[in-house]
Amino acid sequence: MFQPLDPLLHAELRLAVMSLLISADEAEFPYIKEQTGATAGNLSVQINKLSTAGYIEIEKTYKGKRPCTICRITPKGRQAFEQYVEALRDYLEVANKG
Repeated sequence: MFQPLDPLLHAELRLAVMSLLISADEAEFPYIKEQTGATAGNLSVQINKLSTAGYIEIEKTYKGKRPCTICRITPKGRQAFEQYVEALRDYLEVANKG
């Protein structure tokens, strides 16, 4: 009856990162950190998990002499996010019927 929820996306910070990237396609690490309120260390761990799963790609570059990390959502990540949202809608429909 219920579609399974992707455990990778079900974590609050990873879901927040994906939500930001789904609308922006890409974002720099400081922006994601600011928007989510996460610590740099925790955010780094979570974006690495999303990258390992193939949901985002990480580009390490420079802005002038300063390091710059850019995160981009991948087609696989976009599809996983859309499936997650659809599964949540199914859960909510059942809850509203009850």
